[in-house]
Amino acid sequence: MIISSLLDTDLYKFTMMQAVLHHFPGANVEYRFKCRNPGINLVPYIPEIEEEIRHLCTLHFRDAELDYLRGLRFIKSDFVDFLGLFKMNGKYISLQPSSSVEGEIEINVQGPWLHTIMFEIPVLAIVNEIYFRNTQPDADYGEGRRRLAEKIELVTGNPELAGLHIADYGTRRRFSKRWQEEVLLTCARDLGENFAGTSNVYFAHKQGILPLGTMAHEYLQACQALGTRLRDSQKFGFESWAREYRGDLGIALSDVYGMDAFLRDFDLYFCKLFDGARHDSGDPFEWGERLIRHYEANRVDPLAKTLVFSDSLNFPLAIELYQRFKDRVRTAFGIGTNLTNDLGYEALQIVMKMVRCNGQPVAKLSDSPAKNMCDDEAYLGYLRQVFQIRQ
Repeated sequence: MIISSLLDTDLYKFTMMQAVLHHFPGANVEYRFKCRNPGINLVPYIPEIEEEIRHLCTLHFRDAELDYLRGLRFIKSDFVDFLGLFKMNGKYISLQPSSSVEGEIEINVQGPWLHTIMFEIPVLAIVNEIYFRNTQPDADYGEGRRRLAEKIELVTGNPELAGLHIADYGTRRRFSKRWQEEVLLTCARDLGENFAGTSNVYFAHKQGILPLGTMAHEYLQACQALGTRLRDSQKFGFESWAREYRGDLGIALSDVYGMDAFLRDFDLYFCKLFDGARHDSGDPFEWGERLIRHYEANRVDPLAKTLVFSDSLNFPLAIELYQRFKDRVRTAFGIGTNLTNDLGYEALQIVMKMVRCNGQPVAKLSDSPAKNMCDDEAYLGYLRQVFQIRQ
């Protein structure tokens, strides 16, 4: 089976889940799947996907896995005790052909946030691997290795790139579980100090690699329905995160409402409280310049802060960004699809986004409008008005 361990997911699922347990245990949410590639027919693979999901729902955390999580400094003991009882429940997930678009599939997850938050990453990895298993049965792993070696050669042996730190963020869209592990082992061996770690907790545990991650968009989106006032929901999300982690995991996500709204909320208090911010949409060079100016305007030394770049990155772009910002701010780079699904085939652009929390719509209005996903136009209009967003 594709997923053999509940650790086979991104670290930020655990960090968000812990915050949900402690702050929002009664929240109910809905997630929706979307394939952004036109003309992809996933319907024939529904039986295989269903079989994998059924297996996923039989898994539980092993004692060694719980011990590993308990050893992470920011994971609390009561949360690990909860995970010891946790299993994913198939009653919260549904899968069927799309009723409106031929070839598309509908995957909906709906139920308590605490019990549904773990579906997203493994389900996306399942869909992705099943698709490529069927469409590329004789995959050219040699071509994948050649491409990976070329990327690594761009970095190694160049003293000007000694401070470039690249991490794997590619679990959800990996070509296969086998390929992701090979990529990680190759990067750990050949990139050396330039390899920062992985977002995948299973491989971090298995291979002794540093696990990386903080929060995802869903956390700040859910705060639209959980805070006291919509206008304050971003600040409420940052505050509740800081209460949970007390200075740890201090990278703020900047694009749920776009950069303008982020900078309005990310005042002197948050500039000092958080270690930095993560870029995930819009022009990364403009984003970096604006954030540096923002730190300087708030009398905060940018060299004490970290900018994490993670939007559709490849090695040449990461190198260019590093060279632009390396002497002005700390940098880190998370590469996803280009690292774990680059064997010469068109990658799937699949996502599973939160669309409702406690019965009301929630949405992301990022600096890349194509990434937005909400079916309630009235709510989107209200959100734009509240956060002064023009799109």
